[in-house]
This record gives sequence, C-alpha cells and structure tokens, in this order.
Amino acid sequence: MSRINTNVSSLLSQRVLGQQNQNLNTSLERLSTGVRINRGADDPAGLIASESLRSQTTAITAAIGNAERAEQVINVAEGGLQEVNNLLLEVQSLVGQSANEAGLSREEREANQLQIDSILQTIDRISETTTFQGTQLLNGNFDFNVENQSTAVDGITVNAATLGNGDTRDLDVTITQSAQSAGLFLSAGGTDIGATTSGETLTFEVAGTNGSREFSFASSTSFADIADTINTFSDVTGVSATASGNGVALLSQELGSDQFVSVNITNDAGVAGQINQLDPADATTATAAGAIGFAAASTPVRDEGQDVGATINGVRAAAQGGTASISSAFLDVAIDLTDAGAQTLGTLNAGTITGGGANFNLGANVDIGNQVSVGIQSVASRNLGSETLGFLSGLASGSDQNVVDGDLTEAQSIVNAAISQVSEQRGRLGAFTRNTVGSTIRSLGVALENTSAAESAIRDTDFAQETAELTRSQILVQAATNSLSIANSNPQNALSLLG
Repeated sequence: MSRINTNVSSLLSQRVLGQQNQNLNTSLERLSTGVRINRGADDPAGLIASESLRSQTTAITAAIGNAERAEQVINVAEGGLQEVNNLLLEVQSLVGQSANEAGLSREEREANQLQIDSILQTIDRISETTTFQGTQLLNGNFDFNVENQSTAVDGITVNAATLGNGDTRDLDVTITQSAQSAGLFLSAGGTDIGATTSGETLTFEVAGTNGSREFSFASSTSFADIADTINTFSDVTGVSATASGNGVALLSQELGSDQFVSVNITNDAGVAGQINQLDPADATTATAAGAIGFAAASTPVRDEGQDVGATINGVRAAAQGGTASISSAFLDVAIDLTDAGAQTLGTLNAGTITGGGANFNLGANVDIGNQVSVGIQSVASRNLGSETLGFLSGLASGSDQNVVDGDLTEAQSIVNAAISQVSEQRGRLGAFTRNTVGSTIRSLGVALENTSAAESAIRDTDFAQETAELTRSQILVQAATNSLSIANSNPQNALSLLG
C-alpha cells in the first residue's frame, strides 16, 4: 500500500530518533557531570539512598573536624600543664636546698623564697592565660561543678561525666567494708617497761610504709615517753604511737592495704611483754586473743591495713585507702572519704554533679551517646595540694610552709602532692587524646571512606559503561536520522504511479 497523506514510516522514525537523542543527551549529561543520578527521574530509589548516604558523609566529616578540634584543645591544655610541672620540679629543688639549713645563710634561703614566690605567680598566670580561642582551659573553667558535698567526704574529683542537657547526677556511695589503718599494740603489764634485771634495755624495730627505725628504752621508761620518741620519727617510719593504759598503740598514718606496721623485738631484756593486734572498734585497745610474747617473737610481727569497700551509683568501686573511684562510659569519679566516713558502713549521698566539664561531640549524630565530657581541674597554686596537707600557695612568703622559717617537711609533701596532681591530669588528658580522640578519628576515617564508596557506587557515573552507551547512542541516532530521511522520501515514489 502506498499512502501519502499520513507518512507512518516517518512518524515511526521520528519517535525512534527522539528516543535515541534523549539517550544520547543522558549519556552526555552523565559524562559531563560525572554523576549518574542528576535528577529524581534518573533513579528515584537510588536518589533517596544516595542523599541519605551523602547526609551521613557530611555528618561524619563534621565529626572528624570536631575530634581534631578536641585534640587541639587538649594539646594546648597539656602544653600549659607541662610548663606547670616543670615549675613544680624547680620548687621541689628549692625546698630541698633550703632544708640544708646549716649549709645556707638566711639570705640564701630568702633568695630561694623569692624564686618560689615568682614561680607561684607564674603558675597562677599560666592557669589564667592558657586559652583556646579566648576560652580559659586551666583555671577550672572546664572542671565539673559538684554541690551539696557530704561532710563524710574530703574531696570529689570528677574526671568525666555524661549528662544530658540540664541534667544532674547524684553520687551515691555505699560503704560495704570499712577502711582500716595497720596497727599493733605493745604491752608490758604495767605503766612502764619492767625488766627482770635493772639497767636492761628493751630494743625493737618499728617499720612502716615510709621506712624503719630501731628504738632502745631502759627499764622503767614510761609508755608516754616511748610514744613520744616513736612519734619523733613518724615521718621516717610512717607510724604514729599513742600511749594507752598498759601499753603503746602503733598505727599507720594512713588507711589502706598498702599500709603496714611491723615490730621486730631484737632484745626483750626479760620484759614480760606481748604484741597484740588492735581492736578495729578502738584503735587504742588490744584484741583479747592472738597475743605474741616478746620472747616468742623471733620474727617481725606485722599487721596490714584495709582498703574501703564501696559502690558508687551501683558500680563496684576500685579503692585505695579511703578513696573510692569508678571509671565507666558514663562516669569517671574519685571520692576521697574522711577517716570517719570510710569506716562507717552504709549509704551516703557524697554530692551532686550539676554540670561543667569540657564537652565534645565526637560522633556523626548529635546525641548523648556521641558526646564525651572531660574535666580539666584548675592548676592555680591555691588549688594544688589538699585540705589535709595544705595547698601550694602555702609556700609563699609569710605562709606556714615558706622556706625561710616554715615547715619544710610539710612544704615538700605539698609539692609532691601538687606534682602528682598535675602529672595525673596530664596522663589522663593524654589518654583521652590518644585513646578516645585518636581512635575516634581513625574509626570515623574508615566510616567516611566506606560511606563515600557506597554513595559513589550508587550516584557516580561509571565512565567505562557510559562511554560505551554514548557510542551506541551516537550510532543509533545516526541510523535513525538516515531512516527518517528515507521515510520522508518514500511518498515521492507515488509520483511514478501517475505516469
């Protein structure tokens, strides 16, 4: 059949040519943009998945930036702490030099004091001026706020706490085992040392955590004098003595299982004495059983202390002496109990964390599970030390622990405590940087790589496939164009039928 009014072949060729041009344009668009999905019509399901992955990639990238910023903040703080640590070591040296009283003139000790005053001022200045983008880091600005501290608590150190927006956290401590000092009781059946032979001496060695010392006492020496003599060397031995009734109670100066008291009778001088354990309920009274006579004490008699047993917010706490601590994903805290508090069984509310800390969001999602808080305590001289020992500011001129005419033994103890505090804080921040921040950056980097690869597989152009498709479309467009040309010329054949 030959019809000229409607050229069906031409219409067919036009339709096919249009489709091939559309395919060619699609290939050109994908190759020029490098993206397979340029609009929703290209792949609706793929677009949804791609945008979800793209959102996740953006969040991960932001999290990596947050972690890197956290590392920078901690590095600045740790740099300030390092300088404070160096200054404390210099103070330690000056205190040690000043203790050589006979070898130093008063002018030299006063010169040492001037250096210490300058160092204390420098430490305070570092505390106030160590900043990151104007935010002070070492002045307690990022310390946790603790309110309603119990009278049974000497101090609370919050290293980390996870709190929701506006939330608080009570610190409930249950004492399940009382902390104890190490202790022994030396008795001789009277108010003084009685020997079978006049002029004999009782000789024994007292040892504690700090060291040991041998003592010799003549017959008829009162227990009060014996206690006073032992107490003269308490700093050397770590053992203090109390005269009580017909004997002397020897106690470690601190609580805990690392404390001990040892007595070694080297010459009993015929004294009919004995060594008892101390009654846990009364540190100046001997137990009724388990006594060892002086003559039978051929080896040292030793007693050890006991750490407090406790739980904090239901989590079993690690303990050292009267200090209980936990370190978990949601709370890292150390609670220093008073002697009475550490020895009283029961539950107490140690205090309430009301906020504070340096908060970092280290995950892709902004939620409490991805937020990490770390406490950075103040390193001002008025805060380094403890209520029990005293604070570093006490080494300033005119204070009780100055190096000109103050108590240098106490001064050294304060400096040692300050060095320990700063070192522990540096180590804790270093562990946070290395383990928490470092591992987070590494894991987020892997997540970013894999998420980007998944998004690329869905959305990006496969150039090998698309160039092959382009070539095919070009050939088909040319073929369709030729076909259309032929279809358009076919009606002219009808003229031959008209002669």
